Amino acid sequence: MTDAVIIVAAGRGTRAGGELPKQWCLLNGKPVLSHTISAFQNALDARILLVLHPDEMQRGMELCGGAVTLVAGGDSRNASVRNALEALDGSPVTRVLIHDGARPLVTGAVIKDVLSALETSPAAAPALPVTDALWKGHHGYVEGTHDRTGLYRAQTPQGFHFPAILNAHRSYIGTAADDVEVARAAGLPVAITRGQEDNLKITYANDFLRAEVIIQERKGRKMDVRLGNGYDVHAFTQGDAVFLCGVEIPHSKALLGHSDADVGMHALTDAIYGAMAEGDIGRHFPPSDPQWKGAASWIFLEHATNLARDKGYKIGNADVTLICEQPKIGPHATAMMAELARIMAVEPSRVSVKATTSERLGFTGREEGIAAIATVTLIAD
Repeated sequence: MTDAVIIVAAGRGTRAGGELPKQWCLLNGKPVLSHTISAFQNALDARILLVLHPDEMQRGMELCGGAVTLVAGGDSRNASVRNALEALDGSPVTRVLIHDGARPLVTGAVIKDVLSALETSPAAAPALPVTDALWKGHHGYVEGTHDRTGLYRAQTPQGFHFPAILNAHRSYIGTAADDVEVARAAGLPVAITRGQEDNLKITYANDFLRAEVIIQERKGRKMDVRLGNGYDVHAFTQGDAVFLCGVEIPHSKALLGHSDADVGMHALTDAIYGAMAEGDIGRHFPPSDPQWKGAASWIFLEHATNLARDKGYKIGNADVTLICEQPKIGPHATAMMAELARIMAVEPSRVSVKATTSERLGFTGREEGIAAIATVTLIAD
């Protein structure tokens, strides 16, 4: 085996949000890295090295078993790539592809084009010509334009003759945006191959939705995305605590309702039912039925979530807004998001809880009760 693939995934991926680095977040039911590794396993017969943060080596073992070689990353992308290159030194590898772990949708065609270019060049990388107008800006205003002629958007995998890129990394000082920059600093000519729009790098949270759409299209079906809204209101009554989004908050009053009156969870539950055209909580849990008197609202939310899964949907994201003057929601929002995520069995990064007031207007402004609005996205699995 003379080809090797280095998948670089030692970064923290903070711009995508959530508690996990983006490469470990689920995409179509599997971690992003699982898709990335499979793309290369399906495209060519090559040794695969996965570069991970030192704290995530055990997670890598659980994901890959012995199918790939794990390498601990360094304190920069350059250092991480060099660690993997050094691990290959002395092996029979003659060509190496270096790929971003957060590009899970790379195709066999892109990979093979890079390998073909390496037959006549010591380095090659895919790219897309820049087609949009380019502006120069300052403090939020356009200051001028920039000629886009000859400009490209770089992608990976970037391919190299192994000895050449190893030596280039060994001699490179400083940080580099990618391995093409390292190669060019060493005087290596880099051939440009055809990139693909689908070969996107997951960077922000909405990139996950784009990637889901591409995966579904590749499966030969259009993606079914459903949006649902929910709204609920509960009045205050005598008491010393309220339940909001699954969290008990000490307060001078309680909320009045047939169940535990968790207004936020009720709105979210109705949003899920609404996205499926399944009515509301009252249809599934009639208030006239005494068995639901004082029931915990997680029962309703769990039922709605399970019904969505039974119908072939998964929760893309959920957003709850609580409208009240008191109690203050901010100190409890993180716990609320975690509890809703636990009940719905989704990543906390897919759940948002926030609050606003009505500027002392209306029943919420007079502190007579709390209202909640929720929106949810369901995606066909």
